[in-house]
Amino acid sequence: MRTMFDRRAFLLLAGSAALVSPAAAQMTITLDRGNFQPMPIAITDFSGSDPAMAQQISAIITNNLKRSGVFAPIDKAAFIEKTTNPDAAPRFDAWKVINAQALVTGKVVRDPSGRLKTEFRLWDVFGGQQSLGQQYFTDPNNWRRVAHIISDAIYSKITGEKGFFDTRVVFVEETGPKDRRVKRLAIMDQDGANLRYLTRGEDLVVTPRFSPSSQEVAYMSFGAGDPKVFLLNIETGQREVVGNFPGMTFSPRFSPDGQRIVMSLSQGASSNLFVMDLRSRNTTRLTDTSAIDTSPSYSPDASQIVFESDRGGSQQLYVMSASGGGAKRISFGQGRYSTPVWSPRGDYIAFTKQSGGSFSIGIMKPDGSGERILTEGFHNEGPTWAPNGRYLMFFRDAGGNSGAKLFMVDITGRVEVPVPTGTFASDPAWSPLLN
Repeated sequence: MRTMFDRRAFLLLAGSAALVSPAAAQMTITLDRGNFQPMPIAITDFSGSDPAMAQQISAIITNNLKRSGVFAPIDKAAFIEKTTNPDAAPRFDAWKVINAQALVTGKVVRDPSGRLKTEFRLWDVFGGQQSLGQQYFTDPNNWRRVAHIISDAIYSKITGEKGFFDTRVVFVEETGPKDRRVKRLAIMDQDGANLRYLTRGEDLVVTPRFSPSSQEVAYMSFGAGDPKVFLLNIETGQREVVGNFPGMTFSPRFSPDGQRIVMSLSQGASSNLFVMDLRSRNTTRLTDTSAIDTSPSYSPDASQIVFESDRGGSQQLYVMSASGGGAKRISFGQGRYSTPVWSPRGDYIAFTKQSGGSFSIGIMKPDGSGERILTEGFHNEGPTWAPNGRYLMFFRDAGGNSGAKLFMVDITGRVEVPVPTGTFASDPAWSPLLN
């Protein structure tokens, strides 16, 4: 038995337990394979005492897995077997006929206490056995989270990688005419659901960044006087200024343990990097140049920082020790590089690249090798990593009278899908996994 906690409602799952199953089959996908093809998977409508909610849960699972690009959900119209008992072993031959390699069944019921009990089973069709089974107990209001958690469990079991569906995204919602946009901080589930606002729009807000260890967001606000970096507690709504610096502070980002914020402070024509300990509020200067050093991002082990600087004459990426000192340039392609962010896996640094009139989102190894452009166009900017380090979210503005929209791309560049928002959106920041 294990217990999971919802940071929004304090207690999400009273418990989850593995369902009894035979030995796990070797039903796996290698994501980095050159000739990769999505796995055909059949996801049945879950049964239960609330058929509408049960079907919505299976629909969310289907949508999550499809958007990942790893799975190819099979149209339910092709199903030969109609599952009436999700606990019973299916007729595997009926699923082989439609080329389903994996099958998901489940049910949703209310227990006597009113809690929602959700069960699912993942079947290896060609192996002829159950690969995974779990059950979850939760407040009925958290049914969407259960669907995301099940999606993560399926993704992880088949790929061997951590999931990313049970996450949220903070972003800047933009409304109004292009020359008078109102920008508010908003938060939503990674699939665009459960939208709510964190600021009212009186002040211009940009560059929100999630803490990796708490429900706090750092962001930059243009209000009265100089722009400031604020900390906002998502749950309580309490906000505070990070420090009281002369001049403009911008580009805040948390350390991996959430105890420090590294940021840029402008002083005259230059800007340098500073780090603040959020407990003591002590500030340490990391760079001391006449250039513009900005957009710092920690490595996952907190030993290094990548940042952008024009110290060499144009915007390029540099890596230095997290305590400051000498910096090594790592970007050498044609064009200007900006907004670097280190992958939570530590294997890549994502960036925005401007060259030849277009903006690209790309990745490179921390030493600068292996640069790869994932997507490019009129204006792409602001990459943020999924917690499993296999996907990036960014915003794209097509120009003209349109506005920015959010997109997701995987690190191979094979998968690129829009992230639904009701209005224009920019500056996404992906949360860690919630459970």
